[in-house]
Amino acid sequence: MRSLFLASVLLLGAAAGVQSADAADVRMYIRHEVAEYAAWRKAYNAFDATRRKLGVTGQAVYQSVDNANDVTVTHDFKTADKAKAFASSPDLKTTMEKAGVKGTTQIWFTTSAAR
Repeated sequence: MRSLFLASVLLLGAAAGVQSADAADVRMYIRHEVAEYAAWRKAYNAFDATRRKLGVTGQAVYQSVDNANDVTVTHDFKTADKAKAFASSPDLKTTMEKAGVKGTTQIWFTTSAAR
């Protein structure tokens, strides 16, 4: 029983170290404050089809532990060009304005580091 458990742990550890072929080539981070998270989230969800059309292959939303209206979002893309085109999209700008984004939005792009 113990050896089965150890083998399972080793297999899980090995799997965790393998990067998926579907992993994003470029990840875009967006951080901003919103007027009201629930209203923002509704607009964010409604933008899903457009997000995908503009090249987003995956996304995640995070809230600050100290301020639910301080939101960080990640979007994954196949290329930096697609990510940058998305970031400068008039559709995105309009949606963010209507969703209640306040102040300055921080945006940065990353790619997986070499091992």
